[in-house]
Amino acid sequence: MSHLTEMLRTHPEPAESNGDLARECIEACSDCAEACTICADACLHEDEVEHLTQCIRLNMDCADICLATGRVISRAGHTDAPTLQLQLQACQHACETCADECEMHARDMDMEHCRICAEVCRRCAAACERMAGALVA
Repeated sequence: MSHLTEMLRTHPEPAESNGDLARECIEACSDCAEACTICADACLHEDEVEHLTQCIRLNMDCADICLATGRVISRAGHTDAPTLQLQLQACQHACETCADECEMHARDMDMEHCRICAEVCRRCAAACERMAGALVA
């Protein structure tokens, strides 16, 4: 059992029926933040870095938004569903935007790190969408 699972399970006010979705979303946000940070750094080391400024910026924005979203979702006792939904929607949008940009570089410039990042971003966007759909306002 992961530490995250243990922490969520032992919380005095657990997320109950949404616990698995919350855990998946937190993990997806963490993975996405890491992938985006690494992708931005990898882009900085590419030969044609001047063509990658938008990708780097979107990676950095996505990483920050994912970190914030994961932290907010980690607060299992949170009761402000409308704010959570907005945060999840913002994260989903940032992930989809970053994935679109990275997919373009993966395809047009054969950048494997961008392909991987886009895949991780898509998974995070889907996890955020599922979590947002499960919240009761």
